[in-house]
Amino acid sequence: MELNWSTFLLEILNFLILLWILKRFLYQPVLDTIAKRRVGIEQTLANAQAIRGEAVALQSQYESRLKEWSEERESAREALRQEISEEREHQWVTLGGELKREREKAMVLDEKLRADAVRKYQEASLEIGARFVARLLSELACPQLESSLFEMAMRQLDSLPAERVSAIRQACEETPEEAEVATAYSLDAQHRQRLAEKLGSLLEMPVTCRFVEDAQLLAGLRITIGPWVFLANLQEELKSFALSAHEPN
Repeated sequence: MELNWSTFLLEILNFLILLWILKRFLYQPVLDTIAKRRVGIEQTLANAQAIRGEAVALQSQYESRLKEWSEERESAREALRQEISEEREHQWVTLGGELKREREKAMVLDEKLRADAVRKYQEASLEIGARFVARLLSELACPQLESSLFEMAMRQLDSLPAERVSAIRQACEETPEEAEVATAYSLDAQHRQRLAEKLGSLLEMPVTCRFVEDAQLLAGLRITIGPWVFLANLQEELKSFALSAHEPN
C-alpha cells in the first residue's frame, strides 16, 4: 500500500482540528463547569469551616461562661455559708450572753432571797433574845443596879466630846428650861445633888432638876433638858437592841 503523504497530513490536520473543536466546544465547558463546581464546593467547605470555627468558639465561650457561672455560684454558696456561720456564731454569743445575764440575775435573786431569809431569821432571833433579856432584866432590876447605871451615866457625862457639849450648851441657852430626870427608882438627896451639880458644870449654868419616877425604865435614868435627851437605862438599851435586828447589814 502506497503511503500518501498528503492524505496523511490532511488526516493529521483533521485530527488536530477535531481536538481543537472538542476542547473548545465540549471539553472546555466541562472543565469550566467542574472548576465552578470546585469553587462552589471549596466555598461551601470554607463556609462550613467558618461555621464550625464559630461553633467551636461559641462552645468554648459557653463552656467558659458556664465555668464562670459555676465558680460564681460556688463563691455565692461559700459566702452564704460563711454568713450563716457568722450569724450562727453571733446568735450563740448573744444567747450565751443572755444566759449568763439570766444566771447572774438568778444568782443575785437567790443571794437576795437567802440574805432576806437570814435577815428575817436574825431579826426573829434578836427579837426573841430581846424579849428574853427584857424579862430577865425586869427580874434583875433593883436599886443596886440603878445605882450602877447612875454611876455609869455620870462617867458618860464626863466623857462627852467637846463638840457635843458645845452644841448642848447652845441648845439649852436658846430654850432654857428645867431638867426632867426620870428614874425607875427614887434617887436619894445625895444622888440628886450630884446630878444637879454635874449638869450645871456641863452646861456652865445653874440647872433646876425635876425628878420623876418611871417604872418602865426598869433601871437607870433619862434626862431631858429642852431638845437634849440623855439616856442611860435598860428600857432604851433593850429598844436599841431590838431595833438593831431591823437595820440592814
